[in-house]
Amino acid sequence: MTVVTRFAPSPTGDLHLGHAYAAWYAHEVAMRARGCFLVRIEDIDSGRCRPHFVARQLDDLRWLSLDWEEPVIHQSQRMDNYAKALERLRALGLTYPCFCTRAEIKAEIAAAGAAPHTTAPDGAMLYPGTCRTMSTQRRQDMTASGRPYAIRLDIAAARRTAGSLTWNDRIRGRQTARPEQFGDVIIARKDVGTSYHLAVVVDDAAQGVTQVTRGMDLFEASHLHRLLYALLDLPVPDWHHHPLVRNAAGRRLAKRDADTTLRSLRAQGHSPDKVLAQAIAAAS
Repeated sequence: MTVVTRFAPSPTGDLHLGHAYAAWYAHEVAMRARGCFLVRIEDIDSGRCRPHFVARQLDDLRWLSLDWEEPVIHQSQRMDNYAKALERLRALGLTYPCFCTRAEIKAEIAAAGAAPHTTAPDGAMLYPGTCRTMSTQRRQDMTASGRPYAIRLDIAAARRTAGSLTWNDRIRGRQTARPEQFGDVIIARKDVGTSYHLAVVVDDAAQGVTQVTRGMDLFEASHLHRLLYALLDLPVPDWHHHPLVRNAAGRRLAKRDADTTLRSLRAQGHSPDKVLAQAIAAAS
């Protein structure tokens, strides 16, 4: 089997050292196996993504000599694919519309008392299931009123449908999937039509990605993604969760760290080799 990896940035700013390491890591895994390295633009968030950052990000990758196989796909052009996946989940009876606001969810959690665990691994509040048992008529009335809603995955029903699952991390080994730690996660919004979780699974499968390389901060998300692979009957990849690049204070790099952007380092005269060496050292 040909090894296929990918690097999938969001065009919300310039790439920084952390991105350089993530792209290099994915490229290295593919090249060592004489495989294929892909680049995908994750631009479903139209409110934050900017087209001019796409060109700048691709230019930075070329400057690092991280060549990829064309074409570069854009998630914003694949909404029909996500809609089909969402319809499959709906047909299985595993989704429901949620009309709750963040404030309403927070208030309900508070009214229920101090639960020992009220947040998911990604920091989102664990949804208490308010809309899960809403009547069909009530849902129709709420939808007709024009109230915004999200589509949630009924995690308990999804677990029963999929059964026991495992997945393989190339560093930590075989894992037993625990998607329930995310609760009834949002997998689409009315105004977007998908979510990161749904889109990344659909796209990785469509592009034939065999080894998903990404930072340790997304390790827990792989439990949920493994479930989606099963529900959508898609081929399951292996995962590599690599260290994160951090600054001198030990904080994970973000796009707001202007001094670590590749544009800034290039302007200062740093060579591609020096930048990659710096990124690798910061991730060790």
